[in-house]
Amino acid sequence: MNSISGKLSFTFILLISFVLSIGFSACNDEIFSTNPKDKLTFSTDTLAFDTVFTTLGSATSKIMIYNRNNVALKISHLGIAGGKSSPFRINVDGSLNADNQFDNIEIRANDSMYIFVAVTVDPTNTNSPVFIQDSLVFQTNGVFQNVKLQAYGQDMKILRNKYILNDTTLTAEKPYLVYGYVAIDTAKTLTLNPGCKLYFHNNANMIVYGNLKANGTAENPIIMRGDRLDKIKFATPFPYNNVAGQWGGLYLLWKGGNHVIRHVNMNSGYVGIYFSNEDRNVIPTLEITDCRIHNFLMYGLVVQNGNVQVSNSEISNTSSYSVYLNGGKHTFLQSTIANYFNNSSVQPVSRDKKPAVMIMNLNRVAPMETIFRNCVISGSSENEFSLATRFLDQYKGIFDHCYIRKPDSLNLQQFTKIRWSAKNDTVFKSTRYDYEKNTYFNFMPDSVSPLRGLADPAVAAQFPVDLNGNNRLIGNKPDAGAYQWEPTKK
Repeated sequence: MNSISGKLSFTFILLISFVLSIGFSACNDEIFSTNPKDKLTFSTDTLAFDTVFTTLGSATSKIMIYNRNNVALKISHLGIAGGKSSPFRINVDGSLNADNQFDNIEIRANDSMYIFVAVTVDPTNTNSPVFIQDSLVFQTNGVFQNVKLQAYGQDMKILRNKYILNDTTLTAEKPYLVYGYVAIDTAKTLTLNPGCKLYFHNNANMIVYGNLKANGTAENPIIMRGDRLDKIKFATPFPYNNVAGQWGGLYLLWKGGNHVIRHVNMNSGYVGIYFSNEDRNVIPTLEITDCRIHNFLMYGLVVQNGNVQVSNSEISNTSSYSVYLNGGKHTFLQSTIANYFNNSSVQPVSRDKKPAVMIMNLNRVAPMETIFRNCVISGSSENEFSLATRFLDQYKGIFDHCYIRKPDSLNLQQFTKIRWSAKNDTVFKSTRYDYEKNTYFNFMPDSVSPLRGLADPAVAAQFPVDLNGNNRLIGNKPDAGAYQWEPTKK
């Protein structure tokens, strides 16, 4: 019995070894379909890139290739139709090829693979964006399939650590890409023409030791923003441009400065406008009209020992003070200051406990006076307004026909016809950014907003058109802030 049992055990071991060897052989020599009906599927039929600055290259996007068949496929050829000369480049499952061509790519049954695509556009010597296209081509079992590749290339002028020594004008012919900084020398003037676009690389700044004249128009505003034109590739992609901290800021630093900023849209840096002067005896001036200063990682507008007038403008969404005033005369007319920075799911930081508006008259500063007429000061905190001064009853200020979010009203002679916030006020149409629902902040008054009809018509008459281009004088019931309520367009 022992001899027979031993022979059976040895035979069983040989049988198992034979079966395993066949199994391993089958794994190593996988059977591939030769049926033309077994095709590939793709995550998209067109891969479109956002505008790409020439010579710089794009961020990398990806395409998913799926084999949804129950048998493995061998892609006999995969490549870009334009080959080596194409502006597009591909990385196939971790592999590169200078000619953008690959052969005999295997993909198992019910499996998938990545193809990563980037694009670099040669300079075109044209001012307008140029449309470029190519395609990814696949050949499997004699069947040809393709995915379209599309991008817009835009020529630009690069300003890299550029210190300007003479009066200079930047035009709208091509956008400017700023690395490090662009600066204007003392007593010289930098002029930005209507439609001028400045894209700032990470931490890049505009530094004005002289004068700044930014003369945009409603039809051709001046743009100041970060240089990331692509989207963050989450489940629902959203633009990098909606994330604060993409660049530095605008610094106005000459004590003799005379600055004009009209129809300028600036967003998503560290600091919006930093207007600073240490000399209390010489006061620079700044005019801000019809501007949007939105979504900054620190401050929107900082004024120290300077005279500023802000008219028909929006300053919104900062992680600290949206407006900080310290020394000088500060006039705000028909403007909206709104800080709902916390109400965005894409910001990596939250607001500190600072109010949207801080008026500081404590230190040794230039004589100070503050005027707010037909304005809105609101936000996501319970208190969005702080007035710090030694003697409140002697403070030189006028606050008239304004809405102010503050739980306790200031019963001072400087405050007249003020609508102090109530707990359940619905002030604006939208105070959240939800990229999944495709909604963004909208600081136009809501239909039931306390801003409606609050403004003084005499002041509003100086700004008959709101920041959206709407007539605010219809019915002689203008709203407070930079925007006049309009019904939702269907």
